[in-house]
Parts: sequence; structure tokens; C-alpha cells
Amino acid sequence: MISDEKINRINELANKKKTEGLTDKEQNEQDTLRKEYLQDFRGGMRKHIEGMKVVDPDGKDVTPEKLKKIQKKKGLHDR
Repeated sequence: MISDEKINRINELANKKKTEGLTDKEQNEQDTLRKEYLQDFRGGMRKHIEGMKVVDPDGKDVTPEKLKKIQKKKGLHDR
């Protein structure tokens, strides 16, 4: 998980970019931090989605087969 310090730095750089612009070094730092943030976000989202079970209004499991295979492979649910 990305640290609060890094998130704060991302925000600082974004604000500075809007007001006065960034140096090349700061732009590179911003790009690196954004990539790290997106990688962390996507990993967390993937983990969340892979743990989901989709149920219709009648209570029937309608989880897509592709997701069921991933869950079975990872041992997330007994299916």
C-alpha cells in the first residue's frame, strides 16, 4: 500500500504543476509516484473483484465462469 507521505507528495506536485509548473526532476518524480499509485490501486481493485460473488435477486449465484476459475485457482472460494 502506498504511504500517506507519497500520496501527499503526489498532491503537492499536482498543485504546484497547476500554479507554477514543475521542473523536469519534479515531473519525473510525479510520473514515478503516479505509476506506483496506479499499480497499487489496480492490485487492490483486482484483489477485491477476484473475491466477489455475484448473486441475482432470486439468490442464485451468477458469478461469471471466468471469475469462478480465477477464484478456484487462487483458493478463494469453494466452488
